[in-house]
Amino acid sequence: MCRNITTLRGLEPAATDEEITAAALQFVRKVTGVTMVSDATREPVERATAEISEIVTRLLDALPERRQPPKNVPPLRRPEVQARIAQRIKDREEHERMHELGIAHSH
Repeated sequence: MCRNITTLRGLEPAATDEEITAAALQFVRKVTGVTMVSDATREPVERATAEISEIVTRLLDALPERRQPPKNVPPLRRPEVQARIAQRIKDREEHERMHELGIAHSH
């Protein structure tokens, strides 16, 4: 099993749609070997991720409650991951702003 896919059943509060989608995307990346989504892979990867997310949501709803919560905290609930995501968004916005202003920069 892929170590990057976190157990979502039994979380308090329950797994969010964002967490389920992140796990589905990790699964799709693992089984396809697609690490970076490109124009050529975007549509099939997004479609598969959406379908798997729907299946996982139904599965989690159908399973009985867990007696113990999962041992690992999902990545999207970890402060260090939230900080990395926030920095990535900030960097992307700054990069886009540089394009809009016509400022020379590296890619």
